[in-house]
This record gives sequence, structure tokens and C-alpha cells, in this order.
Amino acid sequence: MPVRNEERYLRSSVEAVLAQEYPGAMDVWISVAPSTDATSSVVDDLVNQHANVFRVENPAGITPAGLNVAIAVSSGEVIVRVDGHVRLCDGYIQQAVKTLIETGAANVGGQQLAVGSTRFEKAVAAVMMSPVGSGGATYRSGGEPGPTDTVFLGVFQRSAGEQVGWFDESLIRNQDYELNIRLRNAGGVVWFDPRLVVEYEPRSSLRGLSRQYFDYGRFKAQVLHMHSSSIRMRQLIPPVAVIATLLSVIIGWWLPITLLVPVLYLTAIALGVKGAFLMRLLALAIAPTMHFSWSLGLFIGMTRKKLN
Repeated sequence: MPVRNEERYLRSSVEAVLAQEYPGAMDVWISVAPSTDATSSVVDDLVNQHANVFRVENPAGITPAGLNVAIAVSSGEVIVRVDGHVRLCDGYIQQAVKTLIETGAANVGGQQLAVGSTRFEKAVAAVMMSPVGSGGATYRSGGEPGPTDTVFLGVFQRSAGEQVGWFDESLIRNQDYELNIRLRNAGGVVWFDPRLVVEYEPRSSLRGLSRQYFDYGRFKAQVLHMHSSSIRMRQLIPPVAVIATLLSVIIGWWLPITLLVPVLYLTAIALGVKGAFLMRLLALAIAPTMHFSWSLGLFIGMTRKKLN
């Protein structure tokens, strides 16, 4: 579990792991990046309270480095990735290992179930779980079990990860997607199991959400530089919608009928998100923030061969 500034969520995330009923030995390695909150103290408390919880330092402060250093000091045959913003459902690890054995997959994962505590977070969750926020990605929308391109987090055969080299530390975001590409290119299978559900706490402000999705877009571009054939149709929809909306607003000065494009765009958001009126109203700010930030990051990232 790589963590940074996770004081608010960390204890519940770790407790959800420790509550798993798994018949074999299980160690929890928390990779701690430099934080500005009390994350470090929470980790120390957890280590002192539980004999199978361990701390490892992540001075680089980025997720892939934290994952790699924790994997390097661990010894399990199965590697379960967990983040500080999530809670595993009951039976998650046991079911995932069973699915690994039954399918022979390199990586098994399930559905990211976005939840939230505040009204804003719940609205973000509603957008993320809707077609306008997920683009139909299986790990958010759900579906039948079977091979897929990527899954949320992941439960890995150690041997498969070691074969391809684990997480690319040049990718602050999208490192899981890129690893799954290499696993599949090496002949491994990435398997979606809908019985595996992970609760995810979304960002609590528009600013935080915008920065998150801007980074998603930037590093998606980096993955495309590395693996040009990995683009999916669902990933083209946001930039196309953004370009069409911006062009229609500009052309609308001379051809007012084109202003129907942003109207249709906002209508699609309002109709595509489930919830009460206020939830849909918040979605009209949240979804464009996600789409425009992701697209801007993608456009900028595509102009650069390597990101810092």
C-alpha cells in the first residue's frame, strides 16, 4: 500500500485489509511517502498494533516507486495492490487468489465502487460510476467475468510481475494500466471478476479533481507514446467532446445553431448521472472538470516524449 497524505482514510483502509479472512499467511507493507499531514504517525500506530503490518520508506514520494519498494521487501507469492483511498470488500483477497488459480491469470481485479462522505464527494462518485464519467470501462461499469485490458488495483502472481519488471517509475499516473499492457504482451491474462469490489473515496474538491484528471491525461499520453496501440474508443470521447464544445462556442458567434452542441453536452451529463436534482446540478460542474482537465493533460502530454 503506497500512501501519501492519507491521514483521513488510511486507518479504515488498512483495517479492511486486516479484516480479510484469508487461510494463508498475509503481510501488509505500507510504503510511506513524505507527507504534510499525520500519515506517518498513523502508520507507526498500525505497525505497533499489528504484528503483520510493516513500514517501508518511499523517499521518491511517487506511487510506482512506493509499490516497487514494498514488493521488493515482501515475500508473498501473490501481490495485492491496495491504495490509501480504498476499502476492500469482505472476502476480496480469498476470492481473488481463488480466481488467480482457476484462471491462471497474471492479474485479477474487480470493480471500483466510488463512494463519498460529503455531498460533493457523493456527486463525484455518481459521475464516476455513470457512463459520462466511466466511458463504459468494465472496472467501473461492471460486467461479466473474463479477460479485459485493465482492472482496478489488481491481485498479481509475483512471478508474472517479476517477469515484466513491475511498475514503471516514470509514470506517476497510469502505471497500473501500462503494467497490464506489458503483462498481456508477455502472454499473460488480465482477468475481471465482478465479485471483487473495492470502495474508493473520490477527491473532495473541484481543484483536487481537476489536478487528478489533468495528471491522468498527461500520463495517458505518456503510455500512448510507449504503447501506441493501447488507445481505446472510450478514451477518445472526452477530447472529441471538448473540441466540439469549444469550437461550437467560437463558431456560435457567427452560426448560433452550433451552440446546440454545448447544450446537448450538458444535457447528456444531466441525463447520464443518477440521483436527485442537486446531484445532477453538481454533475454539470464535475463532469466537465473531469473531461476538460483530462483532455488538456492528454493534449499537453502528446506534445512531449517524456514527462517529469
